[in-house]
Amino acid sequence: MPTVDLVIRGGRVVSPDAIIEASVAIDGGKIVAVGHDDLMPAGREEFRADGKYLLPGAIDSHVHFRDPGYPHKETWATGSAAAACGGVTTVFDMPNTKPATGTVEALQMKLRAAEASYVDFGIHALLGDDTVERLEDLLDNGATSFKAFVGNTFGNLPAPTDGALLEAFEILAPLGIRTVVHAENSSIMARRQQRMSAAGRIDAQAHLAARPEVCEIEAVSRIIHFSEWTGARVHIAHKSSADALWLVREAKARGVDITVETCPQYLLLNTSDVLRLGGVLRLNPPIRDARHNQPLWDALMDGTVDMIATDHAPHAIEEKVRENIWECDCGFPGVETQMALMLSEVNKGRASLRDYVGWSAVAPAKAWGLYGTKGVIATGAHADIAIVDMDRRGVLSHGKLQTISKLSPWNGRSVQGYPLHTLVRGRFVMRDGQLVADARGWGKSVKGIQKMPRPQPRNVDAAMKNILKAPAGAPQNALPQVDAVTPADAR
Repeated sequence: MPTVDLVIRGGRVVSPDAIIEASVAIDGGKIVAVGHDDLMPAGREEFRADGKYLLPGAIDSHVHFRDPGYPHKETWATGSAAAACGGVTTVFDMPNTKPATGTVEALQMKLRAAEASYVDFGIHALLGDDTVERLEDLLDNGATSFKAFVGNTFGNLPAPTDGALLEAFEILAPLGIRTVVHAENSSIMARRQQRMSAAGRIDAQAHLAARPEVCEIEAVSRIIHFSEWTGARVHIAHKSSADALWLVREAKARGVDITVETCPQYLLLNTSDVLRLGGVLRLNPPIRDARHNQPLWDALMDGTVDMIATDHAPHAIEEKVRENIWECDCGFPGVETQMALMLSEVNKGRASLRDYVGWSAVAPAKAWGLYGTKGVIATGAHADIAIVDMDRRGVLSHGKLQTISKLSPWNGRSVQGYPLHTLVRGRFVMRDGQLVADARGWGKSVKGIQKMPRPQPRNVDAAMKNILKAPAGAPQNALPQVDAVTPADAR
């Protein structure tokens, strides 16, 4: 048997179905064998895992690397370094950069910035009223998917009108492309924030009061209807509340192609933490009261919520610690801490390691058309692997984060379970807990390997492109088709 690039020996390989003791052989960036150590080829490099767990690298489909436009908050180099040190091997970046990723020129700027990435990546382009005509051009030039900010967030991008959103779904449904949706009702939130600000409410809890659960309920319902009508694939970002979960369950039961993410902050934090941390915890949607935590866990366990993402959204410290909550930027870093937080919950018995792999790798790989190449440790797949120590204990510290933003709500939190090593396509990007500096630029776009399932568009005859011209044989005006009459006949 020929020698291969790397053999990881003595590990425990995790999938949603099983944990097996196995070694993994890697060559040319791909896994070429998984099995008993005696059956492995020799490796030019050999690595001892010695009972550590080998997880498919996490796929975080919701990050804001802020590049281009906000280099004081984050860059592709620093954001992807944080991902590598968090066991994350693929990220999908959001379009609310500067300029917003809504033109081919802006997309090309982002792709050039992403050349510094340590990890592989996809790009969500912007879906808005003024980008509907460019959706296919954006796909042709490297976008993997789209994001619609139905609820307002950092960058103050206007929410698409319902007409534009429906037309965009009509365009994307036959292409099989999935759209991420920030599902909150912008009109309700804008009015409440304006009224509360005018009344002098500047406290941290005012942000939650401006974005009640009904904003999610209404927006999720609307998105489901548009998705079901057109057959477009949709993804609900950062699900924060229990209240609209029944809508998702019913939609999935009807066959609507909808996926849903939640984040560690919505599973583990609540309004008591907002009282403690103030503007540090301002994000969209907001941290809610404790009654929402367990239903979100339950929804992960029963498949209503498909996956874990982070909404990694760094800012400078001075942008987060202001007296007036409306002046505190929304979001905080999370891509580097997600795995340690979730592994700690596994150690507490809240879920299994197999469950976690399903949420962090398998489900996002399937949602974005990557499964089989990514999201799994199997022959032929990319060697994207996080090697974790489930026994290692520590305390999270924002000062140790790779991200530029050294302000984390998880600072001081005790954890058990850490990624020690991260490989992207067979190359170590984090080793022994340390970033591998010369791996900068190793990351590649996943556009070339993306294979979405066969599309299933619906109500195509009613789509905008098919109603702009009268059908063949139809009159070209609204005059009645009757025998000509004269005014005298009409008397």
